[in-house]
Amino acid sequence: MKNIYHYFRNKIAETCSEALEIDLNELLLSSFILEKPKNEENGDLSTNIALVLSKQTNQKPIELAEKIKDKLGHLEEFKSIEIAKPGFINFKLHHYVWIFFLEELSKSKNLISCNIGEGKKVNVEYVSANPTGPLHVGHCRGAVFGDVLSSLLETTGFKVTREYYVNDAGSQINQLARSVIIRYRELFEGNLKSYPDDFYPGEYLIPVANLLKEKFQDTLLKKEENDYLEEIKSITVEIMLSQIKDDLNKLNIHQDIFVSESDLVSKGKIDEAIDQLKSSDLIYYGVLEQPKGKIVDEWEPREQMLFRSSLFGDEVDRPLQKSNGEWTYFANDIAYHFDKYNRGSEYLIDILGADHGGYVKRMNAAVKALTSGKAKFSAKLCQMVRLISDGKQLKMSKRSGDFITLDEMVDKVGADSIRFMMMYRKNEAPLEFDFDKVSEQSKDNPVFYVQYAYARISSVLRKMSESKLNFNLNNFEKCNFNLLTNDHEIELIKKNLDWNSVIETSASLFEPHRIAYYLYELSGIFHSLWNQGKIDPKLRFIEIEDADLSYARIGLIHSTQRTLKSGLDLLGVSSPNEMQ
Repeated sequence: MKNIYHYFRNKIAETCSEALEIDLNELLLSSFILEKPKNEENGDLSTNIALVLSKQTNQKPIELAEKIKDKLGHLEEFKSIEIAKPGFINFKLHHYVWIFFLEELSKSKNLISCNIGEGKKVNVEYVSANPTGPLHVGHCRGAVFGDVLSSLLETTGFKVTREYYVNDAGSQINQLARSVIIRYRELFEGNLKSYPDDFYPGEYLIPVANLLKEKFQDTLLKKEENDYLEEIKSITVEIMLSQIKDDLNKLNIHQDIFVSESDLVSKGKIDEAIDQLKSSDLIYYGVLEQPKGKIVDEWEPREQMLFRSSLFGDEVDRPLQKSNGEWTYFANDIAYHFDKYNRGSEYLIDILGADHGGYVKRMNAAVKALTSGKAKFSAKLCQMVRLISDGKQLKMSKRSGDFITLDEMVDKVGADSIRFMMMYRKNEAPLEFDFDKVSEQSKDNPVFYVQYAYARISSVLRKMSESKLNFNLNNFEKCNFNLLTNDHEIELIKKNLDWNSVIETSASLFEPHRIAYYLYELSGIFHSLWNQGKIDPKLRFIEIEDADLSYARIGLIHSTQRTLKSGLDLLGVSSPNEMQ
């Protein structure tokens, strides 16, 4: 599938290289871009090449743009070339250019042609919720974001490992196990009148207690905690993790690997990472100054083992060992990311909650230090999701006594609605999930709007078959797309041809929300064309008396449907042929 933006970017670059005697390779690697103007009245394409080259040529951008315009005048594809301050060059394309690329689109078997990954290995870690209970809506957004980003990177040529980090070491797991034991004891002794402050109150631990009763009967009541705590921790984490996997499965999310924190500790991975830092003289013992105006994790007014993270862009050096000799959480995380790198990943991407913003600089510093800058670390922060029902924000779940669970959300509105809506806002922006809106059959419900466009096209194709029009939908070489001249048809063609550019930008910036935006806009243009057919019979997709024009329109909406499916597949959302 030819990318229209790549095609003209190369043509413009070649022309400028020859005319201005500038090395082509340097030009292509520069910040020269070709894109659609924000204001469609300015043309079909716009480039900043004159602005980029003005410094190299020591010329004013607007004057250089005029010279470039003259050099590009021989390219017959351009209907017009205009200059806009401070030096942008805008192009309008002839009708036949759009038709040519539509023909290419109709022939292509694979709609996504960009290979920016080139086989590079990427580790995408997402969800990684503590195995202390069922997943809730707070985990849902990061789960979908990580899954869609992984699919996007795979599609664009990366080798992706989808990973879940199991935080099964530390005090929270001890608290979890002790909470289970309390529930276990209650099966024999009745409910307690009060519970410890660190008790996990959710009723989801009662089934775990019942399993312990079946396995151990009442024998644990006669033992000291030290005799069974480790075994209970292991059993409980295994059950909780199984439940988490079941919840993710309901959203069609499947990770390749689950890495245990306790395994990293027991296998000496932390010592390995610390030794690596020591060998680079990046570890020392010192006393950190007490932070002013804010709290720094694990600060203690004593001499500590410190990592020189400030040498790599962090605000302060970071402690690696607590006063009791245990490693800090940061030390464990350093070891985990070093392990990811040692397993072969060149790119390490963490999908985190918005409250982990302070974590990014220190981890970026650690990855740079441990890998000598060979690995690239990126953290994508997902803002909170507000659940709305009947115009009111939901906070509590009647079933669990906690936040709304992922399981409850899927039961209420289905996986398609959740997956699409979680991608319908940029990850860094807060998101409102309105249960009422996602149940509507209207333009205000984006997932319905996009799926309905797909289903409407299916209905046209069925009508074509019923009309006994024998159009070949596998080969459009005999289709005369030049018959498509209506402005609404051209608009739909143009939007279809943006698809590869959207994919490339989304993958390069790790911003898969762009796919959901694009699908909604593409669907809107299609629905508008559908409605035009109701107003003007001459714009209907099927004209029995004009088979050639009908074939061209069928070819256009068939390509549109393929594009919709390509995007919905990336989002992990179904493409229904019929909707009620």
